[in-house]
Amino acid sequence: MRNHSPSPFGTLNIPGNAALPQQHPINTNPIHRSPMPISSTEGYLGPPPSALGRRVSVSAESIEPSTGPEIPPPFYFKAPQQMKRLEDSIANAFLFRNLDDKKRKAVLGAMKEMHFEKGVRVITQGDQGDYFYVVDSGELSCYVKPKTDEQPAYPGAPPPPPPGPPAPGDHPEYGKKVFQYGKGTSFGELALMYSSPRAATIISDTPVTLWALDRVTFKTILLEIASRTRKDYESFLRSVPLLNSLTDRERAKLADVLQPREFEEGDTVVKEGEVGREFYIIEEGEAIAYKKIDEEREEPVMEMKRGDYFGELALLHRAPRAATVRAKPGSGKLKVATLDGDAFTRLLGPLRELMERTAEVKYSSAT
Repeated sequence: MRNHSPSPFGTLNIPGNAALPQQHPINTNPIHRSPMPISSTEGYLGPPPSALGRRVSVSAESIEPSTGPEIPPPFYFKAPQQMKRLEDSIANAFLFRNLDDKKRKAVLGAMKEMHFEKGVRVITQGDQGDYFYVVDSGELSCYVKPKTDEQPAYPGAPPPPPPGPPAPGDHPEYGKKVFQYGKGTSFGELALMYSSPRAATIISDTPVTLWALDRVTFKTILLEIASRTRKDYESFLRSVPLLNSLTDRERAKLADVLQPREFEEGDTVVKEGEVGREFYIIEEGEAIAYKKIDEEREEPVMEMKRGDYFGELALLHRAPRAATVRAKPGSGKLKVATLDGDAFTRLLGPLRELMERTAEVKYSSAT
């Protein structure tokens, strides 16, 4: 078994992602690639046209969230061990870092299993990128072919020397070998963001099993969930007494910037004495606020439930946290919507006086 070191290109600049000038297709290719299109679930957007042929131009899809009943995204069954490997593989991919549990599960569920025999070109340098892949098993080599149309570094500069003979491990047609992918690695993530030509050719060294996600499905999942989440937030915000005086437009702006966070029972959300940078509104579950009695002891001073909020004092007064807040044991997972300090000041500034008056009553009764 070979050791697979981290890609020398980093997370963003993995071969097969970045844009390069369009290459002319090579028809006399000794390595055959079997077409394996990914089908779509009825009622859901399928793969982009470039999955079946070469595009003549590059543009982003215009995808609008549906206004009708929610259509579940495609789902392909995976064993628990496979799902765990997928989660580990995308953990450090920048596109997936800020996904909440709902989006992450939807994206992972929509990835379809694909099989390639040894010697198959999975992606080709210069082709349009439409899929993101996670390697479940097997090994693949990544090759980069140098440009042949480079301009001189300065007027009158000598032309670059012709390429020498291939080094051991390089491919006579596809260029220098720059990386080897194995179980748990991934490639092609920028294809989910842009219609970008592939920057490398990747060929299977052994029979491989990959999990693949096409760009349109990825964008549709995120857009649909974001749209539904926004509507849910707007509805939720109407139930928060503090925000009753906001207009629908102001609530919509607030819903756009709220970020979901989750905490297990007993987890600390904020700690007394620390610098406050976020404002919290409880969506689900319960929390308890504690105040220090001395260096080693603390006592509960307030319980909070859905619709209650905390963290405003530190932002209003630019002061350290006045209490520690933890998810209440026995009440299940605590889900909160958070607002960072800048957004808090910008969007909730008009409520400052109301929050100040509410805080006087709220916290004086808790002491």
